[in-house]
Amino acid sequence: MALKWKLGAAAAVLMTVAFGSAANAGPTLDRVTKTGTMVQVMDQSYPPFSFLNDKNEMDGFDAEVAKEVAKRLGVTLKIETPAWEVITAGNWKGRWDICICSMTPSKQRGEVLDFVTIYYNTPGALVVSADDKTTTSMKDLNGKKVGAQSGTPYEEYLNKAMHPEDGSVVKYPFEAVTVTPFASEDLAFQDLALGGGKRLDGIVGNLITIQPRITQTPDKFRVVDANLFADPNAIAVDKGDPEWKAKVASVIDDMRKDGTLSKISMKWIGADIIAK
Repeated sequence: MALKWKLGAAAAVLMTVAFGSAANAGPTLDRVTKTGTMVQVMDQSYPPFSFLNDKNEMDGFDAEVAKEVAKRLGVTLKIETPAWEVITAGNWKGRWDICICSMTPSKQRGEVLDFVTIYYNTPGALVVSADDKTTTSMKDLNGKKVGAQSGTPYEEYLNKAMHPEDGSVVKYPFEAVTVTPFASEDLAFQDLALGGGKRLDGIVGNLITIQPRITQTPDKFRVVDANLFADPNAIAVDKGDPEWKAKVASVIDDMRKDGTLSKISMKWIGADIIAK
């Protein structure tokens, strides 16, 4: 009887550990493991971070980072591109697992999403039409129309409504502008390409996404200020799943340490922008 009791007790302990481990995996990691798929969300038109390539597949810096994360988790990557406002609203309810999508963390977003880690940094920049010879800074655009992608820190900056998660103070070198939000940077640049003052007087956005447009069409646009503010970019997951957050953080930390993130950055950006 004693031996049977010991074996039974041992089995019970093993079952407790097994079920406890499964429970501690968290709902997202459990779902990803069971389905063999990690669902990633991103902006469909945010080159070189995310864009549709000539094969009609999502590509770019963020897409490649997401593919590597999925690979290290031993699962398949599925990419979806809902509206940015829907992504940042949180409350995903299991529809999506992760947002490796160049999201700037903020107190407001932190109420509905968990930020895993800052994975790269870029400066916010002001671009104007090439035919605008008078604008030299944001001060010159007081009262004028300035565009930005809707739901981004660039729109918040123009509204003087930035609230960095680290509590730092953002300086605004302008009194007020007429903020014109766009669903994508592409649409904003289409309007600015018509000429300064016609539909827009300027655009505030990510210097890295702006620069290729300047290179391709130097007769259309020019950068006035390449360092308006520092824009940290974080990987986000839905609120309230610490096990999944910790797992993703561990994978990203490994990718940072072994140089994989820097390698991806050099491939797509031409510089190492990875946050150390």
